[in-house]
Amino acid sequence: MILVAACSSTRQVADIGFTPPAGSYKLIVMRPDVSVGLLTASGIVEPREDWTEKARANVLAALVAQQAGRGGLTTVAATREEAGGDPAVLADLDRLHTAIGKTIELHKYSPLTLPTKASAFDWTLGEPAVAYGRTTGYDYALFFHASDSFASSGRVALQVLGFMGCAVGVCYIPHGGQQGAFASLVDLHTGRIVWFNVRQSSIGDMRTPDGAQVVVAGLLDKMKTGASLHTTKKPAARS
Repeated sequence: MILVAACSSTRQVADIGFTPPAGSYKLIVMRPDVSVGLLTASGIVEPREDWTEKARANVLAALVAQQAGRGGLTTVAATREEAGGDPAVLADLDRLHTAIGKTIELHKYSPLTLPTKASAFDWTLGEPAVAYGRTTGYDYALFFHASDSFASSGRVALQVLGFMGCAVGVCYIPHGGQQGAFASLVDLHTGRIVWFNVRQSSIGDMRTPDGAQVVVAGLLDKMKTGASLHTTKKPAARS
């Protein structure tokens, strides 16, 4: 028997002065970027299109349900065409967001901090995002990226061997399937990423409706505000 400690964690960061959208804002939830694959014995994840399509459909349903409880006028796009604008431009914008999102993960959630961004959350999708907002009339865009993997029988066998090796002092257990996701809110008037959240988990399955709902809720249910624009100064001591 192998006992694996299951854990999930999230951690949000937000731009200075950010408050969650309220009132009559217009929000587009972009087509979720989802991938699911099989973790082989060699440690390579082989994409599975059938698993991916099932997971994306479940994530879309969870996003629709989650956003229904928010204010504003919200559109959840199942395709790039539903998001408006040029699909080719939106594909580039999705790829840009994924690249920047992974960069934020690396430099805001690990010791590899960039000196110029150590104490600030200062990331942007730039003019392409502003142009998209200008064309469509949306105020915000919510991007969602998630990946999941499940261990093959060969990978599980290696884990069993690694566990048995611990008994004789040679302890190395290859990791099993992992789930990772991040979401970001982009202000389409400026192009800035104003809010970002990361979720890492060793449990869950987005191929099921309940599993997808857990991921979406964990990332999006409670948006934190950013730091105040002004720092409060203590009154000077009276002489």
